[in-house]
Amino acid sequence: MAGKTDKAAAIAELAEKFSSSSAAVLTEYRGLTVKQLSELRGALRGNATFAVVKNTLTELAAKEAGVTAFDGQLVGPSAIAFVDGDPVEAAKGLRDFSKANPLLVIKGAVLDGKALTPEEVTKLADLESREVLLAKLAGAMNASLSKAVYLFAAPLSQTARVVDALRAKVEAEGPVQAAAASDVAEEAPAEDAAEAPEASTDVAEGGDE
Repeated sequence: MAGKTDKAAAIAELAEKFSSSSAAVLTEYRGLTVKQLSELRGALRGNATFAVVKNTLTELAAKEAGVTAFDGQLVGPSAIAFVDGDPVEAAKGLRDFSKANPLLVIKGAVLDGKALTPEEVTKLADLESREVLLAKLAGAMNASLSKAVYLFAAPLSQTARVVDALRAKVEAEGPVQAAAASDVAEEAPAEDAAEAPEASTDVAEGGDE
């Protein structure tokens, strides 16, 4: 009775791992030492947990979780990397480890419910990580903003004043945005623009009276 209870608990735990993980990579680890498996777990830490599994129980758990990617592949000594971090980084870790330790064989994977072949796992590993993509995006945005500010300020005589106006436009309410726009307008190359601040002040003072 206890044995059945233990098996049911193991199946439920595996099914939960399948359901809660963004990806799972099935491997065969025949011939790897305990030390090597520990090294692999360390390499995957933060992105995936690497668990040695029993094939029969895993088949039942996968079925319970609606995962069909590993049908017919759960043979031999099996271990699964359950990914709860960056799938790309997890795939890189598995790929790099398997290159250094060919006894680790990647047999397939499931990513967001989609089955992946070993070749597709390798392609996933070749992609750039989320952190790298975000860093590149941030760099591109900074470059674009810098270019925009430069182009906007280039025809004007007082660059600092334009940057201040832009900052005010972002941080302030509507009235200050309008003031910032007026500041920019004052810097226009037209000769009559120099008179604009006095005229604006007269209007404002008249309104106060």
